[in-house]
Amino acid sequence: MIRKLLYAFLLSVVVLTSCRNDGPDFENKVFINGTDKTAEMLVKAGNKEFTQTLQAALAQPYMMQVDVTFSADASKISTFNSSYGESAVLLPAEYYNFSENKATINAGSVFSNTIALNFVDLDKLDRDVVYCLPVTISKSSFNLLASDITKYYVIKGAALINVVADIEENYCTIDWQDPSVVNGLSQLTLEALIRVHDFDRMISTIMGIEGKFLIRIGDAGYPSSQVQVATSGGNFPAADSNKKLPTNQWVHVALTYDSNDGHSVLYINGVVQGERNRSLGSINLGQGGTSGFCIGRSYADERYLAGEISEVRIWNIVRTQEEITNNPYYVDPASEGLVAYWKFDDNSSLRVKDHSGNGNDAVANSPLKWTSVTLPAPEN
Repeated sequence: MIRKLLYAFLLSVVVLTSCRNDGPDFENKVFINGTDKTAEMLVKAGNKEFTQTLQAALAQPYMMQVDVTFSADASKISTFNSSYGESAVLLPAEYYNFSENKATINAGSVFSNTIALNFVDLDKLDRDVVYCLPVTISKSSFNLLASDITKYYVIKGAALINVVADIEENYCTIDWQDPSVVNGLSQLTLEALIRVHDFDRMISTIMGIEGKFLIRIGDAGYPSSQVQVATSGGNFPAADSNKKLPTNQWVHVALTYDSNDGHSVLYINGVVQGERNRSLGSINLGQGGTSGFCIGRSYADERYLAGEISEVRIWNIVRTQEEITNNPYYVDPASEGLVAYWKFDDNSSLRVKDHSGNGNDAVANSPLKWTSVTLPAPEN
C-alpha cells in the first residue's frame, strides 16, 4: 500500500512538471533587449547613415523556440511625444529598412539573433524637425512584456561645428605634401569663418601670402576692422568706415578670383564687399614656411588674428555667390574643386587636418586652444 501511494505521488510530480513545460511560463515574457527605451541619432553634415541593432530576449530560458516579428508602429508617436515632451513626427519609410524583421530565440536560450535597422539618406531630412521611429515586437509565439516591447529611434539635426581653434597670438603654416594642387591656379576661391574678439592692432591676418595674395583686416589709413585683399597688383576695396567687421560675432569671409578677366570679388557673409578687375595671372599658394601661405600670419607674428577660426578652404574654381552664402559651416570634402580644407575641429595640439584628402595639413606655431561652440546657433 505504501509503495502504491509513493508511486502515485511521484507520478503527480512528473505530470505537474510536464504541464508547466508544455506551455508558456506566464512569469517569463519576451521583451526588447537593452535598458534604454530610446536611441538618439544626431545627424551632422557628412553623417547621413546609421545602423542600430535589435534583439529580443526572455527573462529566463524556455524549452521551446520563440519567434518574434519587429515592425514600425506609427501609433506610438503620440505616446513618445507625451512621455518625452517632444513634438516629433514619424520618420518616413524611405529613410530606414530592416535587414530582416523576424528573429528567433532558440530553445534553452534567452537572446534572439540580432537584426540590423539601417537609417539612410538622413541628410535629406529637415534639420529643424525631430523625427521618431517607434519599433515594436508586433508578433510573438510567446507572451509579451507589454511595457517593454517598443523602442524609439529619435533623429535630430546636430550642430555642424562643435569646436573651433583660438589662434590669438598664434598662426599656422602648411606642411605641403602636395603643393601642386594650389599652384598655377587660374581660378580660385578662398573662404574662412572667423570670430574676432578685438581689433587692437593695425593689421590682423586671415590667410594668404604676404606681398602676393593675402586676405587681411586693417592697414595704414584703413579701419582696423575692415577686410582688405592685398595682392602683388594692389589692394582692394578702398578704405570705408561702413565696412567694419563686428567683434565677437561669427563672420564668413570669401574671396574669388578669375585670371581670365582679372575679376575679383570679396564677400562678407555672402554679401559683396568689394570688386576689382585686374589680372594677376595664375596664383601660386603652395609655398611653406612663414614667408609662404599662412593662416593667421603675414609679415610678422604680431599680425595675428585675435580670435577664433574655422572652415578654411581653398578651391580651384570660382564659387558662385549662392554657393558661398549657402555653405559657411560645412562643405562635402569630396566637392569638385575643393583642394584644401582645414576645418579646425581637430582638438589636437599642433596639427590641423586637411580634409580635402590632399594631405596638406596645417601646423600651428604653438599649441592651439580650442573653444566649444554650436554652429549654426539655434534660433530663438
